[in-house]
Order: sequence, then structure tokens, then C-alpha cells
Amino acid sequence: MTRYHTRRDKLRRQLKHQGMDSILITNFTNVTYLTGFTGDDSYLLITPNDAVMVSDTRYTQQLQEECPDLEIVIRTSAVPMMASLAKLTKKTRVQSLTVESQSMSLALFDQLDATLTGIDLVRSSGLVEGLREIKDAKEIQQIRAAIKLAERAFAVVRASLRPERTEKEVAYDIENQIRLFGGSGCSFPPIVAVGPRAALPHANPTDHQIKESGFVLIDWGAVGDLYISDLTRVLVTGKIPPKLEQIYNIVLMAQKKAISKIKPGAMMNEVDATARSVIAKAGYGKRFGHSLGHGIGLEVHEGPGLAPSQQRPLKAGMVVTVEPGIYLPNWGGVRIEDDILVTRNGHEVLSSVPKQFSDCFTI
Repeated sequence: MTRYHTRRDKLRRQLKHQGMDSILITNFTNVTYLTGFTGDDSYLLITPNDAVMVSDTRYTQQLQEECPDLEIVIRTSAVPMMASLAKLTKKTRVQSLTVESQSMSLALFDQLDATLTGIDLVRSSGLVEGLREIKDAKEIQQIRAAIKLAERAFAVVRASLRPERTEKEVAYDIENQIRLFGGSGCSFPPIVAVGPRAALPHANPTDHQIKESGFVLIDWGAVGDLYISDLTRVLVTGKIPPKLEQIYNIVLMAQKKAISKIKPGAMMNEVDATARSVIAKAGYGKRFGHSLGHGIGLEVHEGPGLAPSQQRPLKAGMVVTVEPGIYLPNWGGVRIEDDILVTRNGHEVLSSVPKQFSDCFTI
């Protein structure tokens, strides 16, 4: 039995526990998670006894290669997806169909409701996403590989950093290096923010040059074998701006204390509060507005979340970022981010880029 069979069986048990019958997976990332298929425009129907992929002729060979044990319905361009689904649900005698309301558009829901006559559509959310929160050994291995790709690319870019390089050039170089090392690209558009622009947590790279300030914030990640990484570091590139070392060490202390709390059973909101209290006691509480971290896996932002609203316990197998920050308008910002695995007995910091203030100097 493949790990995809195991995942689908876990989903079936969840459906049964909640009194549900069958489910239509329309979120392409969830389709990948449950089947191993890496294409798009394909839906997966899971019933108590069957799992059937509905796709089209573009993916016939790819599906045979990636999902050899999966039942497949291939439609031609003359047959709309809705017609194929209507025929399939009738064949499998589906009476009640759960749909992924969290990611499904209203238009798609209306189409299904109009086409699948006689079938009760049940809105649900987070069923597959909940399964994805706990990584198996293979997934953890894939995340480790994505982290290694990101770290190798960063090392090359850092060594070649020059005062005249622009934020855009650095961002492009990060992606280029990830690809040269064998990755399929960045897990998100890299954030490269010089000096005052680092006050924007999600700054878009511009033509500002490295030499325009004494430091630069870089937030980047790599996509390896489907799975991703997400890291952030601050580099000192010139004269140290006033307050930088102070702000940096506050953020670093907040991150370290939060990481130390990570273990099975620890409440997600309490881990967030640990970092937040360090920053608040230093007088910068209002300058840390985002959550402490998020899950990573097939997507760069997935469950679980380390945030004040998350009153849930961490579980072994979860992988989260821990990324506190302080952002001061017209001055800049500091964020330090690592990827953390929740182990059976505590945690493991998967990323290894040095982060003491003395490690930040470059050029």
C-alpha cells in the first residue's frame, strides 16, 4: 500500500466519523497530496470503496506514470468536467457529496449544485489540510532537502553580494542559484529589502541598491521535490545603523525563547505569546503585528499557525516557521526565521544558517 492509499484511507475514516459519505477534491494541492499527481485541472472523487481521478487527454501519460494504481476517467475536450462528474457520481451511486468549500469558488459550487441533481452537497473545510499538518518521514526528508537548497543558494548569493547590486538582482540571483542546485524554483517571490524598506514585512524587490543602507533583509525559500522551505536573515552590508544591534538581539531572543517552547502538547498561541512578550517588554510590542509562524509543506503557508487565535496543541510531525519581527517605519525592520520540526520529545531546528549578530556581517 502506497502512502497515498494510506492518506486516502485516513480521509475516509474522517468522513465516516463526521457522518459523511463521499468527497470531491477540487483543490489541486490536495489532489497532489492524496494521489501524487502533479498536474492540474483534475478532480478526485473519493467514495467509501473507490478513488477516481477525472482528468483530460493532456494528462493521460502523466497520470499513468505518477498514479499507476489509481482509477482514472479521461475526458475529451468535447465532454465538460461537469458532465463527467455527473456520469461518475451516478455510476458510483453517490447520494451525499462533501465539497471543499474553503478553496472552492461560489461559481464552481453553483455548477456542481445545478449539475449533480439528486445529490446532497455538503460544505466542509480543512479535512485534507488537517491531514497535511502532520508530515510523514518522506515529507520531512523532502522539506530537509528544500531547506538545504535554500541554504546553498543563499551562501552563494551572500558571497557575491556587492554594494551596487539591486534588490531585484539579488532576488533573481537567489532563484537562479536554487535552480542551478537542482530545485524547481523559489517557494515564493524572494523578499529583498534594503534598510528602511525592511519595515515592509512583504516588501517587493525594487531597483534600490544594497549600498543605500547598512543592512538588508532577505526572506526566501526553495521548492525541491514538491516540498518547500522558508527562511529569513538580516545581513549587515555597511556602517551599522543606530539601534540595529539592539533591535536584532531582541528579535533573536524572542525567536530562541519561542523555539524552546516547541514540543508536542504545547499550545500554539502560547508559543506565539512567548515571542510576543519578549518584544513587548523591550517596548516594541506594537511593532510586531503578524503571527509568529505558519506551517510549511506542499505550500509555503499552510496549517498549523503560531498565532494568538490558535488555541490548539502542537503535535509531533508538524513543521512550522518561527519568525518574529520588529518593524519601524522610516528606519527598517528585523525578522529572523527558521523552520522547526516538532519531534516526539521536543523539536528540531531544521535550518542552519548562522544567526548571531556577529554572523550577519558581509561585503
